[in-house]
Amino acid sequence: MSKTTRRALLLTGAAALFTPSIARAQQASNIELVPSGVVTSRNASSFVVPDWRDHFPSLGVATIIADTKSRALHFWNAAGTDYRVFATSVPKSDELTRRGYTKIVRKRVGPTWTPTADMRRRDPSLPEFMDSGEPGNPLGTHAMYLDWPAYLIHGTHDTRKIGRRSSSGCIGLYNEQIAELFAITPVGTQVRLI
Repeated sequence: MSKTTRRALLLTGAAALFTPSIARAQQASNIELVPSGVVTSRNASSFVVPDWRDHFPSLGVATIIADTKSRALHFWNAAGTDYRVFATSVPKSDELTRRGYTKIVRKRVGPTWTPTADMRRRDPSLPEFMDSGEPGNPLGTHAMYLDWPAYLIHGTHDTRKIGRRSSSGCIGLYNEQIAELFAITPVGTQVRLI
């Protein structure tokens, strides 16, 4: 009769625990055909690489699709030769989430922040104004303003917010990534929040 060692028992238990996770990960990363006939790659978090043609008739000067479900921002340049994807923070609740078509109307390095009246009603401790570079300024190092009042795509100093429902309506990126996106995104870029 063979003697079962503690090491063998632990290894067998670990293998039993991780096998279903490995199988799910392999299955989730497979390429599949979605109903529209477009081949997409999916991961376990419901991330889908969108086709800009499903949202716009052309790329215009550039195109951004911000997906609030997968918490990702997709960028294409005017020629369609530069595609980039960035992890984002998204609004805390559906009531704060605005979806639809808009565009970049203004850009600013070192944005100042003025909380809206609704923000201050929800949190009376908010200041009336925060200057650029001030600790706690939620707009980070760069901001791109949409043609919807008080809605922006901006950076954040609080890196814990990325990948979470944490904003008051804006789309937030890591400061390094908003700087990258800011540099390649012209004013007039068409944007869709989905």
